[in-house]
Amino acid sequence: MSTVKQDVESLLNRLPDNVSVEDIQYHLYVLDKVRRGLEDARVNGTLTQEEVESRFSKWLTE
Repeated sequence: MSTVKQDVESLLNRLPDNVSVEDIQYHLYVLDKVRRGLEDARVNGTLTQEEVESRFSKWLTE
């Protein structure tokens, strides 16, 4: 797995030279959310499609 610094460097290298600070902030926000989600999935596991459908069906039928 790459480090945060490596991911940020890679992100900046992919963005155009005329990128705005706001665009960089948005991409960093998304990158952080994805990294946190992957870590959460690694630590806590994930749900199967059937488990998700079962949980959502309880919300959608009420």
